Amino acid sequence: MPRYFLYFSYDGAAYHGWQVQPNAITVQELIEDALEKIVRRPVPLTGAGRTDSGVNALSMVVHGDFPYELDVLQVIYKLNRILPPDIAVSAIRRVRDDAHARFDALSRCYNYRVVTSKSPFSRRYACRVMPDMDFDMMNRAAELLYEYTDFTSFSKLHTDVKTNNCKVTKAVWNKVGENEWVFEIEADRFLRNMVRAIVGTLFLVGRRKMTLDGFRAVIEKKERGAAGDSAMGEALFLARVDYPSDIFL
Repeated sequence: MPRYFLYFSYDGAAYHGWQVQPNAITVQELIEDALEKIVRRPVPLTGAGRTDSGVNALSMVVHGDFPYELDVLQVIYKLNRILPPDIAVSAIRRVRDDAHARFDALSRCYNYRVVTSKSPFSRRYACRVMPDMDFDMMNRAAELLYEYTDFTSFSKLHTDVKTNNCKVTKAVWNKVGENEWVFEIEADRFLRNMVRAIVGTLFLVGRRKMTLDGFRAVIEKKERGAAGDSAMGEALFLARVDYPSDIFL
């Protein structure tokens, strides 16, 4: 059966994350239900990763096997008519039959948005922080992430992964408006809750409650209890997933 990658975005406020789970509404459930209405049979989807409850995606990628070659534009149109307004399919691409949305991903990029002043227009998608937050010091702390691969201190406890090793290739706070900053972090893989735990710990640095040496010590302790609280999920966005070009047909 031909395999396709689906690209879509969603506002995660109404959902308990991407992945199907009992007694909760998820993005995967709604998209699989919509696909079944269109192709007249179940199409199980496998995602590039999972997002926590409330977390958003600018570009999530999943793969699925279909019973026939798709009229891509028609399927996109029909999906977007069936799906609720907070989920939007942007592209469907034919890939090799062995292509895998999760295992073939070269990297993933997340954005975390903060504002330093109150705004009625950013309250749902940005975390408000103190105006005197030290972003220069937060950037210096973020650079320390490049020196390590074991991020147990920023992982949700009792997960089923075999390793807590990740390779962070980008971690930087950028000012994007008068009172708005975005933390961009890119890695080959991420642990459950990892970005929110990193951001929450960087907030301690920005508020001068943790030194650079203290941040380094958090990483080296490899204990979740050593890090700060997780930052709110509503301000976190899965921004991009990159793949090798040779998997696309």
